[in-house]
Amino acid sequence: MLRALLAASALAVTVAAAPAQAADAQLKTAVDNPARAAEHRARDQWRHPAETLAFWGLKPRQTVIELSPGSGYWTEILAPYAKATGGTYVTTGADLANPNISEGAKKGRADFEAKYADAAKWGPVKVVNFGPQSGPLGAPGSADMVITARNIHNFMFQQGMLDKVMKDAFDVLKPGGVLAVEEHRADPRPEKPGVTDGYVAVKSVVAAAEKAGFKLAAQSEVNANPKDTKDHPFGVWTLPPTRRTAPGGQPADPSFDRSKYDAIGESDRMTLRFVKPS
Repeated sequence: MLRALLAASALAVTVAAAPAQAADAQLKTAVDNPARAAEHRARDQWRHPAETLAFWGLKPRQTVIELSPGSGYWTEILAPYAKATGGTYVTTGADLANPNISEGAKKGRADFEAKYADAAKWGPVKVVNFGPQSGPLGAPGSADMVITARNIHNFMFQQGMLDKVMKDAFDVLKPGGVLAVEEHRADPRPEKPGVTDGYVAVKSVVAAAEKAGFKLAAQSEVNANPKDTKDHPFGVWTLPPTRRTAPGGQPADPSFDRSKYDAIGESDRMTLRFVKPS
């Protein structure tokens, strides 16, 4: 009986998330923006930006904080959307308050800020310090949504970092605010020790979020990829967009046959929506 009740509960969460919310007109415009990088637009078939953001509950006039934006895939959608709808887009960069950060990290932040400095083109992009020793993401209770996309495994590589990230997100969100998660999914096989292949178990993410005080509201299969066998020679990084052909830190192997992995496409991913209780 208990097993049946637990299964029914899990199904209820999944089914509740199944119908994708209709994206609003401004979101469609932001996704279709021709100013977005060609390499980012090419990934839309795998990342489903409009459907994913609609599932997370993105709305006009929200304050949205994105953690570790990478090359700016979401920046190029969220910043113009915020500009068009009276919202605020904030993202994170190297912690300039930490005297021990590398020159490379400083340059990476400077390059990102320069890339998106044109507010007329992208809208205002505010960058805040972020790292193992960084301060708050913003004033307590000031954000409507915090997004972390394909970053959880990176946070797990640093002892204590995932707990810090979850606490920082919880503190900056308003009651009822959303923690939006997209991450490479290990399930149904077990997560590898140290998540060395980049695939994370759903239960690991849920446990970390709940430890910080969040409640799982819904999960979606919008970014599922049943072709992903999750047994690649160089982990998730064998797949696009990284397309690794040799172990990390080693030169690319020109003889490596990529056809099988390119045919898979990008990884199978969990897409979760957590809520800070009111």
